[in-house]
Amino acid sequence: MTPITEVEGRRLALSNLEKVLYPATGFTKGELLHYYATNAGPLLAHLHDRPLSFLRYPDGPDGQVFFAKNVPPGTPSWVTTAEVPRSEGPARMVLIQDLASLMWAANLVTEFHTHQWRIAEPGVADRLVLDLDPGAPATIVECCEVALWLRERLAADGIEAYAKTSGSKGLHLLAGLTPAPSEDVTAYAKRLAVEAEGALAGLVTHRMTRSLRPGKVFVDFSQNAARKTTATPYTLRARAEPSVSAPVTWDEVVGCTDPGGLVFLAGDIEGRLERYGDLLAPLLDSGQAGALP
Repeated sequence: MTPITEVEGRRLALSNLEKVLYPATGFTKGELLHYYATNAGPLLAHLHDRPLSFLRYPDGPDGQVFFAKNVPPGTPSWVTTAEVPRSEGPARMVLIQDLASLMWAANLVTEFHTHQWRIAEPGVADRLVLDLDPGAPATIVECCEVALWLRERLAADGIEAYAKTSGSKGLHLLAGLTPAPSEDVTAYAKRLAVEAEGALAGLVTHRMTRSLRPGKVFVDFSQNAARKTTATPYTLRARAEPSVSAPVTWDEVVGCTDPGGLVFLAGDIEGRLERYGDLLAPLLDSGQAGALP
C-alpha cells in the first residue's frame, strides 16, 4: 500500500520508500525524500518562479534516465504550471513554488534543472552561469584554478561570482545580474571563456569539441541560452553516490588540492547550511546584482 502523507494541506502518495536508488551507498528513496524535506528552504528559494526541467531516474542512476520539460502526466492540479515560449511553439512547464510541490516532484525521483530567467520575463536572465567541466585527467582541482581567474575577471566588471559543485565532476560559477536578454548574457559569457582560454594557456578551452578537452577545463558558456537549464543549487544528482550540487566557499575553492575534497553527499548538506547558511543567498537579492558591461 502506498503511504499517503499530508504536506501543507496537500495529500501526497509517496511510493517505494525502501527502494535503493544509489546501490553504492544503499541510499533509499525514503532518504531522498527526507533530504529534500530537510533542506527545502534554500532549494525552494532557488527554484521559485523558474520553470523546471525534470531529469528523472526512477530506478536510480544505473537505470533509465530521461529528461523532460513538459508538465508530466498525472501532475496534481494544485502544482503551479505556466506557458513558456519555445522555438517550436509554447509549452507548459512546472513551477515549484511550495513544499508540497517540491515533495511531489522529489517523489518522481528528479534532478532539478532551471533556467537563468524567471517566468515573468522569459529569456531575460537575472543570473549568469559558467559551467566548468574538466576533461580527464583534469579534475575539479583544475576547475578551481580556472574559477579563481574568472572570479577576478568578473569582479573587474563589477560582478560578484559565487561557486557550487556541479554534483558531478565540475564546478559552476553563478552571478546575479541586472536582468538582460539571454543572448547578451551568452555573448558576454563567451567573451569570458575566450579570455580565460587566452590567459590560462593549455588549461582552458571554450570549445565543446571532445578532442580538444583532455586535460583541460571546458568553460561552457552556452547554458546562458534562454532554452538551456542548469542543475539547481542543492539538487541531488544521478551519480553513483547521492552527490549534491552544493554551494562552496571561496576559501574551499582556494584550498582545493584533492578532487575528493569538494564532493558533498546528501548527509553533508544540513550541517553545511547550519554552518554557512545559504552561500548563494546573495543571488536572490536584486540589490546585489551586477550589470553587464
